[in-house]
Order: sequence, then structure tokens, then C-alpha cells
Amino acid sequence: MSDVSQPAAHPPVTDWVHDFDHTDPQWTDDPFPIWEELRAASPVVHTDRFLGCYMPTTYEAVRAIANDTEHFSSRRIIVRDVRPEITSKNAAPPITSDPPVHKPAKQLLLPPFTPDAMKKLEPRVRAICNELIDGFITEGRIDAAERYTKHIPVRAIAHMLGIPETDSDLFINWIHMILELGIKDENVLLQAVQEMSAYFSGHIEARKNKPTDDLISYLMNAKDKEGNPLEDSHVLGSLRLLLIAGIDTTWSAIGSSLWHLAKTPVDRERLIAEPGLIPTAVEELLRAYSPVTMAREVVKETTISGCPVKTGNMVLLSFPAANRDPKMFPDADKVVIDRRENRHAAFGLGIHRCVGSNLARMEMQVALEEWLKRIPDFRLDPAGTVTWSQGTVRGPRQLPFLLGKAM
Repeated sequence: MSDVSQPAAHPPVTDWVHDFDHTDPQWTDDPFPIWEELRAASPVVHTDRFLGCYMPTTYEAVRAIANDTEHFSSRRIIVRDVRPEITSKNAAPPITSDPPVHKPAKQLLLPPFTPDAMKKLEPRVRAICNELIDGFITEGRIDAAERYTKHIPVRAIAHMLGIPETDSDLFINWIHMILELGIKDENVLLQAVQEMSAYFSGHIEARKNKPTDDLISYLMNAKDKEGNPLEDSHVLGSLRLLLIAGIDTTWSAIGSSLWHLAKTPVDRERLIAEPGLIPTAVEELLRAYSPVTMAREVVKETTISGCPVKTGNMVLLSFPAANRDPKMFPDADKVVIDRRENRHAAFGLGIHRCVGSNLARMEMQVALEEWLKRIPDFRLDPAGTVTWSQGTVRGPRQLPFLLGKAM
């Protein structure tokens, strides 16, 4: 098999306002000053890259597009180098669905992700966190992404789906292929989707003979609005979505939170002294380091914040950039862990707001609580390098820490 560990390169950006590229290494390493430059230039900017793409730079422009399903379609949700014809109506419902198909597809997914359902899952997530910490707590130097942050959401979603938590490396590899490498290499993306579909098809078949009490059987037993069982392709699409959306995003959010606490001792010490502040801090960390940038396709010409938007283009819908807009958030570039007024867009805006927001919040909160309880002393390892993922979801992929006495 060819080496698919790194995405193909694009020419470097020399003019961010007219030629932005969210896969550029500068953007990957530190996007915040770039967003500031774009916001100062215009509420909507455009690049000819990715076959033509707009990006709203303000909270207001992001919200307007997210709420406008007439002019902006969700049938494509990742900005990529290619735009192949869409052949499946069940690619990843409901995230790839538009009205009127969207609402019933989303309503099917809500019951397993209620706050009550999360309370039942929480003890398993706490156990996962502590099992992981047990594995490295006596070591002085670790990669927290490799040893902790990436495993929590993978194992939690595997537990919910009723698939082996030991298959987590498979899931992580597919997500890397789809969300990073697949932006620039269609074959890698298709390979991952095929492997994932084959994997879940096997689980669906097994449950036809022997039903289980998990999310896969829940979807197989669900009915559409006409009262018919869902097609296997719909179940498969939703399972692919849950795996992709439920892992990389939360892994990134937990990692960014620990990265911030590792380099900001005053915030870390306050949360250790006031653990009751952790839920509020989680909201602020979500705002400041939102992991997810979605996409829309322009299907009808319109104007957003006074800027004309033409069909045939994609839109890079940057919720992270919206969350740094100083018109919406005072001290937008500061992390204020006790920020009370915080209507952030980390989980999206409009009808496609994240189904799994309760799950992500619970996982982040538990991951920070258990870590801070057991590892109050940690900082970034100056001998290591923090690396960030590229493209649709941004979070630390290498997170070298010094723990406790090694400090």
C-alpha cells in the first residue's frame, strides 16, 4: 500500500485575502492572526483554490450562511480539491441532507444523545480516562495526544455502537484518510469510505440474526417518517457520520484544552482549586479552540453581509473564526475560563447544529476532571514539538508533555 501519511502539498499562500488555503502549514500551525487579517479585509473573502471557495470571516456572516438552506446546500460538507458527482442520497445523513429530508433524519439520531443518555455513559468514559492514565502516570515524559486524548472519544463511541474498543486504531486511520488526506487525494478518501462501509456492513448483517442493545441495532430498528425501516445505506451513512464526527472533533477539543492548560499555569491551578468551574471553562475552551470547520455549496446566487456570492463555489464555514470575532465576544482572542456570556458556535449554527454536543461536552469535562485530579503538574515538553491536524478539524496530533517530577 502506498504511503498515505501526509497530504499532498499546495503552492504556499502569499496573499491570504485573495488566495486563502485552510490546508496551508501557516494556517494549520496558527490560524488566529490569519482570520484577523481576513476579517479586517472583508466579511466574506474568496479564493480560486478548491475550484472556487468563499469564506465568511465574521460571526454574523457565518450565522447568515448556516441559517440559509435555500442558497447554501449541505450536500458537500468538506472543501476539497475535487468535486465529484454525488451518487449517494445517503452519504452521511443528516449532516449531508438538506430540507425537507434533513429534519426526520436528524430526529432519528437525537434520542441516543440526550443528557440522560450521557449520564448513563459517563461512568464508562471516566473508567476509560483512568485506564489510560494508569498506563502512563509513572512516566515523566509522554505524548498526551497519542496516549490519552485520541483514545477517549474513539473508545466511547465504540462502546455506544457496540463494536470492539480494540478496533480503535482502524477508526483513527480512516478518519485521518477522510478528513486530512482525502481533501487532496480522492482515491484515499474512497478507500477509507469503502473499508468503513465493509466493516459496518458486517456488523449490520450480524445483528440481523442476533439483535443487540447498542446504537447499530437502534438505527436498524428505527423507522422513517412513513413508518418504514431505514434502508441499509441510510444506516451505513449514519454510522459513518457518527464515527467520523464523534471522534476527531472531541479528540481535538480535549487535546486543545490540555495544550492550553499545559502552557497556562494560572488557569490550570484555578481549575484544580475550583473543579466546579470546569463546565464553564469547557465552554470557553470550545469557543477559543473550536475544532470544526464545515462547508456548504452555493446553489443559488445571493448576497451575504453586502458581498455577492455566486453558484459553482464552495463555502468554508469557519465556526472557529466566528468564535474569534471581537464584535460578538469581548476579548475574543483571550481565553477567559470563567466567561459567563458565551454563545459560541463550536457546535455549529442553524439546522445542522451538532447532534453529539452533549456527548462532546461530557467527554471533555470528564477528561479534564480525571486528568487534573491525578496529574495536577504538567507542562509542554520543550524538547518536543506540538503538531496540529490539517483541514476540516484542527487539534493537536502530537502533544509532548512533561509530567510531575520530570518538571
